[in-house]
Amino acid sequence: MPASPRLKIGLSACFQHADPARPLFTGKTLQYVEQSIAHWIMSAGAMVVMVPCPTGATARGDVTLDHYAEWLDGIVMHGGADVWPGSYGEEPLREEWVGDRVRDLYDLAVVKAFAQAGKPIFGVCRGLQLINVAFGGALYQDLQTQHPGAQQHRNATTYDQHFHDIHIVPDTHLAQLYPDKPRARVNSIHHQGIKRVAPDFVVEALSEPDGVPEAIRLQAAPGRGYIAATQWHPEFHRVGSDTLDDTAILNDFLAACSAAKARPAAPGPGPLGLRDRAARLLRQALRRRP
Repeated sequence: MPASPRLKIGLSACFQHADPARPLFTGKTLQYVEQSIAHWIMSAGAMVVMVPCPTGATARGDVTLDHYAEWLDGIVMHGGADVWPGSYGEEPLREEWVGDRVRDLYDLAVVKAFAQAGKPIFGVCRGLQLINVAFGGALYQDLQTQHPGAQQHRNATTYDQHFHDIHIVPDTHLAQLYPDKPRARVNSIHHQGIKRVAPDFVVEALSEPDGVPEAIRLQAAPGRGYIAATQWHPEFHRVGSDTLDDTAILNDFLAACSAAKARPAAPGPGPLGLRDRAARLLRQALRRRP
């Protein structure tokens, strides 16, 4: 892509909540990005801007997520912690699956802001799960506990070197990006997964042999923007490895950002079934935190 003007791509924040036992930034909330996903987006010449949560105990000024959505050309939703089951109407089955409610509410508000602005959205791992939940889908809290016959989707020891195969669904947009790849190998670093696909989304890839959705996309229709996600981490692909080349996925997302940038500025349609109380709930949740 040309050096100027460069696309400005937002990257959602990861959270480390205030911890009085932490020796550095003691008692402070940290918001950060994982290096490789920022470098992945930058590899195609785009500039990356972390979108910080604008609310919390130290909040000042009047900057909102809507301002970021208006200014940026698209957003990538980061991987990270489990999604809180309450986000899709369930109680946590185990304490360790509670997830991060504050981050969920922030992420829901980010998705809402960018969807309403008509800006492209791409999700990775947790980002796929959050997008699915945001638009009315639900998750397995733990695949190996709740999904009969599920293979291992996360290995804490091998981490990004744990892989499985996927089947790319024919006649989908992803299949068009990889016309000679009906099957591929991807990394697998998750224990939650899609149980019910959100309305108006299509599944573009399934894990083999257990059939867990591995890629989703908002169905194309007049007035709808670009929203897509993968369960695997395309940014972890290594050149020369036997895993699916990430280039086509990144270029497709950035092409959508360029196309949206070229269109006259106009508010996007209402974001389908998006749970739209996220911003208010986020403020309430952060006020309750010590």
